[in-house]
Amino acid sequence: MSGGSLRKTLGMADVFCISAGAMISSGIFVLPGVAYENIGPAVFLAYGLAGICALVGTLATIELATAMPLAGGIYYYTGRSLGPLAGTISGLLNWSAIALKSSFAIFGMSEVVYQFFGINPVYCGIGLTLIFLLVNLLGTKSAALAQVIMVALLFISLGAYICLGFPELKPSRFEPFFQPGKGFLSLFAEAAFVFVSFGGLLDVASISEEVKNPRRNLPVGMIGATVAVMITYVLVLIVTVGVLEPSELSGSFTPLADAAEKYYGTPGMVIITLGAVMAFVTTANAGVMAAARFPYAMGRDKLVPEFFSRTYGSRHMPLPALLITGAFMILAQLLPLEKLVTVASTVIMLSFILTNISVIILRESEIQNYRPSFRVPFYPVVPILSMVIFCLLIMELGVGSVRISLGIIIIGILLYFVFGRKVNLEYALMHLVRRLMKTTVPQPRELERELRDIIRERDQIVEDEFDRTVGVAEVIIDDAPRKFTELCRSVCGDDELSAQLIAREEESSTVLTPEVAIPHITIPGEGVLRLVIVRNMSGVYFRPDADSVKTVIFLFVTGDKRNMYLKSLAAIAQIIQSPSFEKRWARANNEEKIRDLLLLSKRRRYHHQARD
Repeated sequence: MSGGSLRKTLGMADVFCISAGAMISSGIFVLPGVAYENIGPAVFLAYGLAGICALVGTLATIELATAMPLAGGIYYYTGRSLGPLAGTISGLLNWSAIALKSSFAIFGMSEVVYQFFGINPVYCGIGLTLIFLLVNLLGTKSAALAQVIMVALLFISLGAYICLGFPELKPSRFEPFFQPGKGFLSLFAEAAFVFVSFGGLLDVASISEEVKNPRRNLPVGMIGATVAVMITYVLVLIVTVGVLEPSELSGSFTPLADAAEKYYGTPGMVIITLGAVMAFVTTANAGVMAAARFPYAMGRDKLVPEFFSRTYGSRHMPLPALLITGAFMILAQLLPLEKLVTVASTVIMLSFILTNISVIILRESEIQNYRPSFRVPFYPVVPILSMVIFCLLIMELGVGSVRISLGIIIIGILLYFVFGRKVNLEYALMHLVRRLMKTTVPQPRELERELRDIIRERDQIVEDEFDRTVGVAEVIIDDAPRKFTELCRSVCGDDELSAQLIAREEESSTVLTPEVAIPHITIPGEGVLRLVIVRNMSGVYFRPDADSVKTVIFLFVTGDKRNMYLKSLAAIAQIIQSPSFEKRWARANNEEKIRDLLLLSKRRRYHHQARD
């Protein structure tokens, strides 16, 4: 048993398949018939619109996931940006959404089993939930491997359905394009109804702590899955609408199986039914895996009983979190099917709204160690547009689903007052308020330190001798304009040493860029590598006719450290070449921020330096 971090076992293919598998489910195998009844042949455009909204909305989730790849996903991002109350509510909402969506998939599987074998759907649902729970107890990698295999087979079966169905299309079945009284404005309402079909993106965010190389694998896997699923949905629905008579498709709960049976008989129906079962399996499997990470992360933050953050065995499985998720999903089998869909859609969209708010808060708070590898383009237009779109979509779903979501929010508030209010958690909104108020009170640094540790883990940063030297370096923050000669005497405290530095500067300037200088000199003795870091935003003047320099890094080294001396110069040169260095340096207004700026910068690191 431990309370440590989860193992990183998931690659890009796993990210893609967990996302795609969680999306391709009842949304395409069950809902199209109901959506067609509402809007007509234009149903495929409604799915396309929902996919575009999901893609735009999830960009914020991807940015946050690459900055903070930790278990709990959106819960964690919301808590660290808006505070523990918002984090508790978000965690409960997302846990409920994913668990309910997965329960919906298990319900669909139970109905298939009932039709073929006559087994009671409730008992079957409970049994299937226990099976998925057992698969996840075997380890995340085992569950992810099963996910990759099933998603591959699922795409193959749907690809065959599209290719074989296109020759059977009849253009006349797309007329009239809309049901009577409907038009292009109706697409928005229908996109809200089918939006649950793209809810699988939440699953990956919640397991991002277990993703290898999250800087690359998360954006590519999540965006790739969203685009692939959206295109697949649109093509499948074009085939389905073009193959079935309107009376056969309208209101059907098995539209794809009906279309396959019509032209390819029982074998076609069986193949598509098996594909549907695999879709239900991938959704349920990914859902159990993802939903359990919410109570695990909340327990780690002590916003719910800490018991839920415990992991067991060599695979570090979050057993208590998995068990309570499984229990909730079993209870959910008793809920009306339509409520599961609408509530899940509402909660998913609320989650996307929270992630876009979180991106805005984190960026505007100017927290230095918030360093996503992927950033939402056209900020802040895209986040604001996303929030407006999702608010409109939620309004289209009606009052009923909003009421249930409000009930979940109230439970989250109660949990916060029982557990969360005792937690002293720093969050980005505090930094933003202080920045807007221009307060001079020193800001807390816990969030910066937490993000620093996340970056080290994410980027697999292993400390080298230069890092250790920076860690003990003297840092001077000076806002008064200075001459270089004056600064040398202040730093050295030795007339002879400062004279050598000044003479060296006259021979050859150490100003590397208009903003940075690295005065360096060899000193007598052994085993010394010393840095003095000076930040002076008013400027240090090296020559009367030259512009001032805002960054001065003094380097003192003994002869036996010659190799490390050269590597330190190279490290500093790599750091200052970053396009964001000057902007971050201007914001680094205390010693810890200055050290973090140097320690977390992307550069080549040198190890095994014992003989330098």
